[in-house]
Amino acid sequence: MAKNKTAKSKTPSGKTQALNPVASTSRIDIGIDAGDRREIAEGLSRFLADAYTLYLKTHNFHWNVTGPMFNSLHAMFMDQYTEQWNALDEIAERIRALGFNAPGSYGEFVRLTSIREESGADGVPDWKGMVQQLVSGNEAVCRTARAVLKTADEAGDDPSVDLLTQRLQTHEKYAWMLRSLLE
Repeated sequence: MAKNKTAKSKTPSGKTQALNPVASTSRIDIGIDAGDRREIAEGLSRFLADAYTLYLKTHNFHWNVTGPMFNSLHAMFMDQYTEQWNALDEIAERIRALGFNAPGSYGEFVRLTSIREESGADGVPDWKGMVQQLVSGNEAVCRTARAVLKTADEAGDDPSVDLLTQRLQTHEKYAWMLRSLLE
């Protein structure tokens, strides 16, 4: 069983933030302790924030990539952000299945993510900088997933473990593919 049964989570910046349960949380009996469900949902919320921030960064770079690698990176970034977009819903729905509201605003994602947000069109790096940032972003998503996976596994939450394992496989592959471009 997961050990931390607190009602609040710490963000990467050290701020404390409460996780809001849905109205019917007390009636949920899926074989996972309420405190464990809360801890897993908090971790999945951080994971969702990292995944969304990486999705947005990948989409930004798709729009703004230039240079000799334009065609291949434009297509690669589109494939990656499209896959990432589709995965976001699964993460949010898992948080809901555990009985908690999923974060869904830029403000919440900024508070919860471990990935540095880009400044947008004015601060876009060159293609190598984009690739390096996406390598770092995918690696950050993997680190967050591993931390949550451990919590979910200790609590016997096989659906969350399965979801996180699949996302780990995808993000490790993306990091490897992007890293290969820099060698």
